[in-house]
Amino acid sequence: MFLLVVSYILYLNWKPIYVLILLGVTLTTYLSALQIERKRMNARWIMIVGVMLGLLPLFFFKYFIFINEQVYELLSLVGLRYELQGLNWAVPVGISFFTFQSIGYVWDVYYKKMRAEQDFLTYALFISFFPSILSGPINKASLVIPQLKKLRPYFDYAKAVEGLRMILWGMFMKVVVADRMGLYVDTVLPNYMNYTGVTCFAASLFYSIQIYGDFAGYSLMAIGVGKMLGFELTENFRRPYFAVSVTDFWRRWHISLSTWLKDYIYIPLGGSRCSKLRNYWNILVTFLVSGIWHGANWTFVVWGLCHGLFQIVEKLLGQQNCKYDWLGKSIKIVITFLLINFAWIFFRMPTLTDAFSLIKRIFDISLPMTFFFDSITTMFFMIIGLAILLFKEAMEEFFPNQKKHLTRFVLLRWGWQIIVLSLILLTGVLGSDQFIYANF
Repeated sequence: MFLLVVSYILYLNWKPIYVLILLGVTLTTYLSALQIERKRMNARWIMIVGVMLGLLPLFFFKYFIFINEQVYELLSLVGLRYELQGLNWAVPVGISFFTFQSIGYVWDVYYKKMRAEQDFLTYALFISFFPSILSGPINKASLVIPQLKKLRPYFDYAKAVEGLRMILWGMFMKVVVADRMGLYVDTVLPNYMNYTGVTCFAASLFYSIQIYGDFAGYSLMAIGVGKMLGFELTENFRRPYFAVSVTDFWRRWHISLSTWLKDYIYIPLGGSRCSKLRNYWNILVTFLVSGIWHGANWTFVVWGLCHGLFQIVEKLLGQQNCKYDWLGKSIKIVITFLLINFAWIFFRMPTLTDAFSLIKRIFDISLPMTFFFDSITTMFFMIIGLAILLFKEAMEEFFPNQKKHLTRFVLLRWGWQIIVLSLILLTGVLGSDQFIYANF
């Protein structure tokens, strides 16, 4: 009850009226799951209606304006016009995350992957749990609800220490890496026509690092807070920029979303247990949904389609896995990162026109090969943060046993933590805006 009250108070702190949306989705999916379990004869229709009602607020707040504008443009082409309403409501924070979490629960109950939760307060806490409601991870009910119902008679010191380390490193990724990169990105990309192709390309690379540090940092802090309270939340990132293919990237990036898409979109469509053409279609549809989930804009649609097409080409070439030596693997990691970086351009830019113009400018060889940076100090801080991030992730990816061995030494462990904390205080951008994925 205490955690539920805290979660709702924190949500009320944003826009109090939108707590009704959270409560409505929670109540709708809770009752739908109960009815599915009690009335098996009509369970399919109850599931469909429950999922549609759960999706309705997401559609209304996030996609209605976009669809309305597209219909207006299409009708204008054939000479039909109507008054386009200037709707400008704010999207309820975390709506994509708690909506997907709740309809995934209804789906799991329908397919008998779990029993419907009888206690409304427990289910309400699962949907609104404050560490993950803002920007995920998208937790599975079968993982979290049993933990919420389990009594905790003692304080778990080891788990709390692990959680604090996660929070410390997540904060480093956010304020030292992501927000420092963001200063450069937000200077160059909105005014890309004033900068050279080299500078624009550097800004696109820095954005790839920024969005990773921002989102992975938040996820790590959310999971860390959960651990301090005694809960295990879903892992969300696993060194995605060391992926050897775009397929591998999605096993490492936003794992909770990619798992959700696999379980509730890709597999129901037929997954890979079908013809090759149908499998390619399933991949494309799945990543189209991924793009639309991120936002109501053609840029997100193209971003999702890029990831789908990249994976289809990998399958055609048999390159979704790595069968090469260290040199071949290194080349594949670089190629994959550049493909991911290319797709991020569509994700970052406000319109398709801006995205294509930026790409054109990056490849414009007639421009001077000069690189913009506002100060040596800022660039030095960026390099330091990026170098430490790269070192830690490379150790975890390629030398996990050595890393575990080193962390056994108290002086090394505490020295590392003090360095990270000092860099947060000395070089972190501590007055930044909210997390990037809070917008989704």
